[in-house]
Amino acid sequence: MQRAAVTISAMVLSMLALAALPASAQVTAEGATKEKPPQNPPPTAKDWADIAKLPDWSGVWNPKITDQDKQVQTNMPPWKPKYAAIIKQQLAEEKAGRPAPIVVSCLPEAMPAWMLISHNAMEILFTPGRVTMLGESDGNRLRRIYTDGRGHPEDGEETFHGHSIGHWEGDTLVVETVNVKPQTMLAVSEAAGVPNNGRMRIIERIHLAEPDVLHDDLEIEAPAVLEKPWKTTRIFFRQRARKFDIVEGVCLEGNYTERVDNDGNHVFVEIKREAMGNIYAPRRE
Repeated sequence: MQRAAVTISAMVLSMLALAALPASAQVTAEGATKEKPPQNPPPTAKDWADIAKLPDWSGVWNPKITDQDKQVQTNMPPWKPKYAAIIKQQLAEEKAGRPAPIVVSCLPEAMPAWMLISHNAMEILFTPGRVTMLGESDGNRLRRIYTDGRGHPEDGEETFHGHSIGHWEGDTLVVETVNVKPQTMLAVSEAAGVPNNGRMRIIERIHLAEPDVLHDDLEIEAPAVLEKPWKTTRIFFRQRARKFDIVEGVCLEGNYTERVDNDGNHVFVEIKREAMGNIYAPRRE
């Protein structure tokens, strides 16, 4: 009985020792302990050298708005009948000078509207394992496209821009985006669009069509609102002869006015508005 008790005690101590190991450690078959490789290892000199081999997407890219407008006439998404009727009404209201505000309350334009209908510039940054897109219009315009071989997260958390993973096929960046909030707009103009309503999947093939012309070939699956996947291309251009920088844009700043309070502090003061959002007319003295 004493020998059995000693054996059990040894097993308990062994289990406690394993539990005390850091989460990053693992035990080999020989009983030796070694560290698991980190999930986000620091980039190496080779990683940075490989960046120089990628195509040149530096500078500021502006959307070709005339082509956006043209595609409203020539490449309408294959809407389900219910949503085709809504889009038709929205476009008629826009033509009549009564555009519907499809992006409201300073929320991000989100995906895929950012790439489809934005009138604002963007910048693209290459770093090891990631392509980052920065936009200037609302302060929330940020896309992280992971190129380090990871998959999509298992938890499926939905965000405005979704979760994007990409890989390079020659000089083309192929991107898959999922887990986009169902409330984000599938839009054809700044005044015509409907919520994607969930289960949307976006495939992009981004490449240089010319030295200063970037094409984003999109295929959008939105089974809740489309009869079939929709293919379209959006065009962005840069002007090397002129100096552009994207600037900070904070949508909510328009809801405040700048004042100096009684203590001499510079502060933001909320602008009073009517129930429908209109600013109260200034009081006449």
